[in-house]
Amino acid sequence: MNWKLAARAEKMNPSVIREILKVTERPGIISLAGGLPSPKTFPISAFAEACAEVLHKDGQAALQYAASEGYGPLREAVAQMLPWPVDPAQVLITTGSQQGLDLIAKVLLDPGSRVLVETPTYLGALQAFSPMEPEAVSVASDDEGVLVDDLRAKAKDARFVYLLPNFQNPTGRTMTEARRAAVSAAAAQAGLPIVEDNPYGDLWFDEAPALPLTARNPEGSIYLGSFSKVLAPGLRLGFLVAPKAIYPKLLQAKQAADLHSPSFNQRMVAEVMKDGFLARHVPTIRALYKRQRDAMLAALEREMQGLGVAFNKPAGGMFLWLRLPEGMDAVALLPNAVERGVAFVPGAPFYAGAGDPRTLRLSFVTASVDEIDTAIRALADAVREQLANNAVAQVQRQLAASAGAPA
Repeated sequence: MNWKLAARAEKMNPSVIREILKVTERPGIISLAGGLPSPKTFPISAFAEACAEVLHKDGQAALQYAASEGYGPLREAVAQMLPWPVDPAQVLITTGSQQGLDLIAKVLLDPGSRVLVETPTYLGALQAFSPMEPEAVSVASDDEGVLVDDLRAKAKDARFVYLLPNFQNPTGRTMTEARRAAVSAAAAQAGLPIVEDNPYGDLWFDEAPALPLTARNPEGSIYLGSFSKVLAPGLRLGFLVAPKAIYPKLLQAKQAADLHSPSFNQRMVAEVMKDGFLARHVPTIRALYKRQRDAMLAALEREMQGLGVAFNKPAGGMFLWLRLPEGMDAVALLPNAVERGVAFVPGAPFYAGAGDPRTLRLSFVTASVDEIDTAIRALADAVREQLANNAVAQVQRQLAASAGAPA
């Protein structure tokens, strides 16, 4: 058969993270690579009770086709938990927040249209956008997020800017209140819509993050959220909140994609969430992740001392961003690290443009404290070996150059 691929299919690429996760299935590998929530946080007993209750109370409806918008009580619960006035009619339940990105791309992007992203940004968003064949433009960013002057300079004719203000994937950074106010004002002035992705916002350690960007300009923003990080990713449930002007088209795209997200799962989540369950459950996740973040920071301070490795201190979420010394490459380092029993994600694929080869992402939420200590020690040994090899190679190049120099 002569299968001819669509042009958009040529734009699709495998997830670097998913490919690396295959490596972590090898025995003895400690994975600091995947953005997977800790299974210790899954409220299995609460879901067992909810499952029985939903099947007993509403089994036929739970197992039937349902409305594309989502289960009404769950949409109402989402609207009530957000920190600005939201009409439940603006809430669309999605099959994970990743589907929300896909729907937004289908509705808002044409071939060649410009979309602005942070430097670096979430790899899954780049994957969701790329089949629509847009021009993804990186906006210069620092530890507080996108730089406002560069955002203004690149805003003209852009369809939207995609931002993760809270404990960003991959860097773990958080946008300050002052930066949020400036970004929101600049976007509004330029008529630039904001797509705000907030899967990690509830996972703060010491202090809740500032008010979402969407709360400052709801009519100029689409907000994405997820149940994956606070309940369980296997449910594949997320949501988006959109202005009424754009909501119908997102709903039509949803209908074409999958008719509706699993009705049974939606009812289970609504059942689990009633009576304030999340207010009791999420603090236990925060406490666990904070202990593991602290363990990773302590191990990095101890093991990377004197190696020229830089890393940040995320105030929440699941990730830490590390930068290797001059002349090193995270992709080249990875096989050596895996041989020593630790896996990470190289940072370069998270960039819309040319990536920084010296960067890498570490996840601290699935490994135990002892495993984190072992993994960081192994990573430091891999860095030392690579530095030594680089030094030898540099000497060899210098000798070769001297040998070829005229007398």
